Amino acid sequence: MAAQQIPNLSTFRRGRGRSTGLGRGAPSSLSDEDDKAAKDRIVQQTDQDASVSRLSAVEIGYLIDPFAKRFVSGPSQRTYVRTKAIDDLVHRFLSSSSSSPTSQRKQIISLGAGSDTRFFRLQSQSPPYQPFLYHELDFPTNTAQKITTITSSLDLLNLIPGRELTISDNGSALASAPYHIHPVDLRTLSATSAPPAPFKNIDPTLPTLIISECCLIYLTPALADSTATYFTQTLFPPTTPLGLILYEPINPHSAFGKVMVRNLATRGIVLQTLHKYDSLEAQRVRLREYGLRGGQDAKTVDEIWEQQ
Repeated sequence: MAAQQIPNLSTFRRGRGRSTGLGRGAPSSLSDEDDKAAKDRIVQQTDQDASVSRLSAVEIGYLIDPFAKRFVSGPSQRTYVRTKAIDDLVHRFLSSSSSSPTSQRKQIISLGAGSDTRFFRLQSQSPPYQPFLYHELDFPTNTAQKITTITSSLDLLNLIPGRELTISDNGSALASAPYHIHPVDLRTLSATSAPPAPFKNIDPTLPTLIISECCLIYLTPALADSTATYFTQTLFPPTTPLGLILYEPINPHSAFGKVMVRNLATRGIVLQTLHKYDSLEAQRVRLREYGLRGGQDAKTVDEIWEQQ
């Protein structure tokens, strides 16, 4: 993969499979015994899938089971903690009192949002949050696919107030009162980009939370930094309350990290900022360099899990 290419992650987000130790570059032929073992693992994994589903049902109050989380482990555990931790931070942001005396409205910007459903999950909360703006940024190919899904799904359309949408002629951009999808290559953003283009619906005066969930890590370190600082130092003035959630792998030199890097490499995927920001402390320094100096913290998935 060329240094400045970004993989299209939509296929991976839809659960087409997690790379094994051999990855896609492994020989395609298996012995009968190996084939049987592989099929057994698939069946066995359904128990973890069920455990994650049960844990989700517990979290939203459908079930009462204080022991469910103890039986979720491995990649399923990390996926659960990742989603739950980000959801909790978003909830705290939307539920907190605004520092602006003139408005309680807030704004969320999701970088590389892909098929993420967080906006719709937030809209389905009861009681509802105070009105907020939600922006998603991704490649035009991904945004067009998502807009097609939204416009053909009544349950999604019903969560957009008034179901009043404006869609671009090429189908890659969507605008509504609370929800906006922007087709953009993040690599084109830098301190020299003229704000607010290409985001005419982003309000630089509103308290804003930016989410990068395994997004900036696919850019070169220079491009990742210039993209982040476009938002933290160019688009938003110092007077605007601004936060950034970063979810990224760290510790590439650990045993797990080495396996992860090797597996992703067999799929042509390079985590380009992994070695520059390889620890929690490096991530903390990174946030300070972006101009985010107050209220910051950094924790591993394992640390968050132990606090549950």
